[in-house]
Amino acid sequence: MTSATQDFRLALIEAGLLVPGSATGVFHRSFTFEKVVRGIESYVSAAGSDVPRRQLMCSTLLDSSVLAKSDYVISFPNLIGVLTSFTRSEKDLPELVDRVESGGDWSEMMSPNGLALGGAACHHIYPSLAGCEVPRDGLLYEVQAACHRHEPSDDPARMQSFSMREFVFVGPEEGAIAHRELWLKRGTDLLEGLGLSLEIVPANDPFFGRAGKLMVASQREKAAKFELVAAITSEKPGAISSGNYHGVHFGEAFGISTSGGDVAHSSCFAFGLERITLALFHRHGLEVGAWPSQVRASLNLDV
Repeated sequence: MTSATQDFRLALIEAGLLVPGSATGVFHRSFTFEKVVRGIESYVSAAGSDVPRRQLMCSTLLDSSVLAKSDYVISFPNLIGVLTSFTRSEKDLPELVDRVESGGDWSEMMSPNGLALGGAACHHIYPSLAGCEVPRDGLLYEVQAACHRHEPSDDPARMQSFSMREFVFVGPEEGAIAHRELWLKRGTDLLEGLGLSLEIVPANDPFFGRAGKLMVASQREKAAKFELVAAITSEKPGAISSGNYHGVHFGEAFGISTSGGDVAHSSCFAFGLERITLALFHRHGLEVGAWPSQVRASLNLDV
């Protein structure tokens, strides 16, 4: 973490906008911080209201089998969060109590319960369409979910728990590509309209291990992922939104087809709500009341 990021982190904490949680990379947010997040939610949602779409606030949890089926386990094993519970019999309870009271490792007595924390909002959509045939023009979703990625850091831009608002398309290839291109332009306009200075850059997901290097190269060669980067917690730019074309990856994994019998393609455009909020505080200052009036009005912050 750079000194500039550390200084900004301390400023956010001193202003009461963020409160460090009980673990590295876990932050509590003030109501003021959350009001900005809610303003961004409404702001981007209104921009997508020109076409019919299904709107869903997705659960934080999903069946852990989804992680395997979508290749998330292979691609990002270091980022996964799997839930565990006490599934042993009552006769094992005294041992558990002894471990807790003695300060021992009681987590060893827990077992996976079949649930996992989602790593992206759109991951909740594809299982719901498993084995389905989508209409000729495809399906459009606007979804939001609290997400988790295990990458502990004191940098507020790398929270372990964060929210994503996504516009997701599932359908024919041309529709998926057009959706990604539309939202790259629309998302740029929306965020620049809040006074942020942006750049669209080719990008890749943080695939894990040696095999991941080949996946990174393939993703960049296919121009499958673009990020909108801006200053978040320092002048060094970071991603606050991304446009992703998945091809048939999720269609094949979950048996989703088009009305013509082809494997469905998918794409999504994601807004990182906490990162955008941090970028706004970095750009306009820590006092929301002193932000440009146009920005406050766009996010409905004066109500």
